[in-house]
Amino acid sequence: MNTIKRLQEWYLSECNGDWEHTYGVQVGTLDNPGWMVDIDLHETSMENIPFLTISYGIGAESIEDDSNWLLCELDNGVFKGRGGPEKLEDILTIFLDWVKSQR
Repeated sequence: MNTIKRLQEWYLSECNGDWEHTYGVQVGTLDNPGWMVDIDLHETSMENIPFLTISYGIGAESIEDDSNWLLCELDNGVFKGRGGPEKLEDILTIFLDWVKSQR
């Protein structure tokens, strides 16, 4: 199953008439360039599930002008994924594989 279909299915499974009015999924771009994904987990099945931060190519590991970087973490109940311009699918897959591992 493709990544977007999987994300749509997860989103629909969390929609309950209330959650989607306050929380949700945001996908945007960064100016360095790259992608950002924020998935608010408040009042979802994933709200209290621990997530181990995944990162590479940032901080001391960064290489100037390299787009091969990624950071996925939980921050105050929000899954936050950031990555280079070719990392959107990787970010979404990390989130969805984490969700799948809890079901």
